[in-house]
Amino acid sequence: MKTSIRIIDKLSGLFGIMAGFLMLIGVMLTLTEVVMRSIFNSTIYITQEYSGYFMAAITFFGLAYTLKEKGHIRLTFMHRIIKPGKGRVILDMYTFILGLLIFAVVTYATFNFFLGSLKSGTQSLQITKTYLAIPQAVMPLGSLLITLQFLSEILKSIVRLQTGDFTELDEDQVEAEVLGR
Repeated sequence: MKTSIRIIDKLSGLFGIMAGFLMLIGVMLTLTEVVMRSIFNSTIYITQEYSGYFMAAITFFGLAYTLKEKGHIRLTFMHRIIKPGKGRVILDMYTFILGLLIFAVVTYATFNFFLGSLKSGTQSLQITKTYLAIPQAVMPLGSLLITLQFLSEILKSIVRLQTGDFTELDEDQVEAEVLGR
């Protein structure tokens, strides 16, 4: 179980890094477009289209990493009602199960969307005529990855229940970890 958790967490981290690189590429593409327009009075034609593709990839590739790092917005009103310990772990487990089920459906739907574009050979209407299955592939891949990360979080909760480790980080500790203090 711990091996599965480690593998999924490393995979989420890898795709988080990929999302960061795609963000840098998107910024470089945009800066190139700005320079081309302002200095050379020209364009590279692909900036708007590919920036959109990069944004989708950044979003879907970053979902699992953000879940792993507890960066998603959380409604914590139930955590204020339930005391730290076994009850909170069980509550978290239920929310992770719900997230897993939702993203399993999203993975299925986005895979069918990707498959439809792949079968039909749909191309963008832009000058590049990009086969849309290529940028659409990030949706089922990212959705599958967050589904696996929800599974990892469920497994972590099971380990916590088995070991009786119910220690939780308070808000200051989480902030310190995020900021690297």
